[in-house]
Amino acid sequence: MVSMPKKQKKEGEEQKLSSARPPSSDDDDTSSSEDESDDEIILEGELRKVEDEDSEKSFDDEPETKRPRKEEKKIDDDGGNCSSDEDNVSPLKVEFTFNDASEKFFHGLKMHLHSNPVLAPYSSALADIAIENVSVGTIISTENDPDDNVFGFATVLNVTTYQKHDCIQELKAKCLKYCPDERKEEMKTVLSGKTNRPAGFLLHSRMVNIPLEITQALHQQLVLDMDWAVEHAEGGKEERKSHDFGVFILLAPCTRVNGSLIYKYFDDEIFSEHAEFTYEFNAPKSYGSEEEHVCSVIAFTKTGHRAAMEDLKKLISG
Repeated sequence: MVSMPKKQKKEGEEQKLSSARPPSSDDDDTSSSEDESDDEIILEGELRKVEDEDSEKSFDDEPETKRPRKEEKKIDDDGGNCSSDEDNVSPLKVEFTFNDASEKFFHGLKMHLHSNPVLAPYSSALADIAIENVSVGTIISTENDPDDNVFGFATVLNVTTYQKHDCIQELKAKCLKYCPDERKEEMKTVLSGKTNRPAGFLLHSRMVNIPLEITQALHQQLVLDMDWAVEHAEGGKEERKSHDFGVFILLAPCTRVNGSLIYKYFDDEIFSEHAEFTYEFNAPKSYGSEEEHVCSVIAFTKTGHRAAMEDLKKLISG
């Protein structure tokens, strides 16, 4: 059973990091083993709308600020080959929930970020920023999970708002270092924060066996987050503008097989088809992996992002 409660945003409440978690370095030496275990579980269930009546910050008395409700959907994922006698894998019923970023998800976020070879060295710092960036971001978890596991997430980090963070500076430097000469000035302008609408690093990750409908819902929820943040910004014109992204930069993890670029996530390939431009550079190898890892830098506008969302919807929902 998969349930997606309406995602609530916190009003007038500054997101604070808990002192209970010991500080960790941006230099992460171990790689995620997420991909090794994902294929062992087949997820299936039903996606339905649930009211979050117990939320500490409820918007029931303020209908004008309420997030658009998610449509009720049915999910029936048979896991493809789960009926094989050889595999002998049974579907696992899971209740998924959409959640605001919070400190309790730090380790799950870090694990997902660490699975991207380019983001791995900055996984701790990026996880902290994603938690701070509560207005624009969604985390997939499960109800009543004592471990606060993260099955997937999506967020957009404004390159200007967080420009003083070393990890953002490093990512911007990488993008410029490997950018083709004919696009370098354009990329410099995008990353400078001097455009009419801001640019943001679009970060997302998930377990590879998450049902397709959940993947679509994750990206759609991110769109709702951005629209909601623009409409209900409490900091006035400047805050509203900071969430009204005009350009997205996606650092998509890939591998190169026999000269062909293979995207880890199929949705990244859809985004690339609507990009203004793309380019690749070699990414660090993961520990124990002999694959040739590549990072595909995908630069696309808000228009391209919404067009990709339509293609994603058609692909999954028909």
